[in-house]
Amino acid sequence: MKRKKVLTSAFSNLYTDQRIEKVCRTLHENGYEIELIGNNWGGEEQMQRPYQFSRINLISKTLKTAYFEFNWKLYHELKKKADENTILHANDLDALLPNYLLSKKLNIPLVFDSHEIFSEMPAVQGKMSQKLWRYLQNKIVPNLKFMITASGSYAKWFNNKYGIKPIVIQNAPKKINFSFEIPNNNPKILLYQGAINPFRGIDKAILAMHHLENVIFKIAGDGPRKKEYEDLVLKENLQHKIQFLGKLLPEDLRKITLAADLGMSIEENGGKSYEFSLPNKVLDCIQARVPLILSPLPEMTNIKRQFNIGEIIENHQPENIAKAISLVLNKGRKNYQSELEKASEILCWENEEVKLLEVFERASL
Repeated sequence: MKRKKVLTSAFSNLYTDQRIEKVCRTLHENGYEIELIGNNWGGEEQMQRPYQFSRINLISKTLKTAYFEFNWKLYHELKKKADENTILHANDLDALLPNYLLSKKLNIPLVFDSHEIFSEMPAVQGKMSQKLWRYLQNKIVPNLKFMITASGSYAKWFNNKYGIKPIVIQNAPKKINFSFEIPNNNPKILLYQGAINPFRGIDKAILAMHHLENVIFKIAGDGPRKKEYEDLVLKENLQHKIQFLGKLLPEDLRKITLAADLGMSIEENGGKSYEFSLPNKVLDCIQARVPLILSPLPEMTNIKRQFNIGEIIENHQPENIAKAISLVLNKGRKNYQSELEKASEILCWENEEVKLLEVFERASL
């Protein structure tokens, strides 16, 4: 049986979005004809994919107008490409409206993937735009037939609010068959990987370095707070203990993760989207068999309850972060290996993609 065409869209330049890449690759490898549509907001790096992709050219100068422009252009792009043999696949609320309107107009299936609770993200909190995103969400989400999301807590939130039951597809990496010799680093390496955004605990971890000896803190990623945190490092005279590695290709990041002694995911509670998140970096570190220090937030405490893969910080005081770091480093990475091994068998993309394919099977009927 010939599979349907899937038009996947996202307000993204697509380059570093690992979730979209994994989803598209799985669908492509299982016989779906994939076309991925993003935009050039935030750059237009060279990319190679085994399926078709394109980026909508945006001329907007501000993010606010870029959202409007993208949604308008995306609707016309989808309209050109969709037919009765198409499944629409919208990633996050900022790409949902054109997909929803077209799915209604053509009476074709739509799968919505909510990577987070977009209307409750710190970036929109207290702004006029939050009202708009909430309005859109309230109007559209209760009417969706196929929805997936990235954590059990997100699914529960959507279910309580809208009575919809999203399928949980965690953003886990593919399984790594681990035969890596654990390095004996001196100094020890603490790694943060991901966007340099507020509420990630990065500034608190920088200050925690005052309380640690023989540890170097590597920050891999880019984002709006990078300059502020670089200035903080200089102000605190911690240049010898902290390195900013910039934005890395996924394969380069993987090598750095494998070589770390400890990862961190100490997000602060910056609203429901952060409170209920299961950050990619947690699952990436688990696959790399690297222990973590974690926030006392629901998804992270849930994993820690199942597998002893690191330590939960008491709170975001730099002294307490340093205490948790010391605890893990003193035990040593080797001591966490059996629990990390168990967790890596369960928290991997191979298990998640089974659920993904079931959703698209149902949408194909």
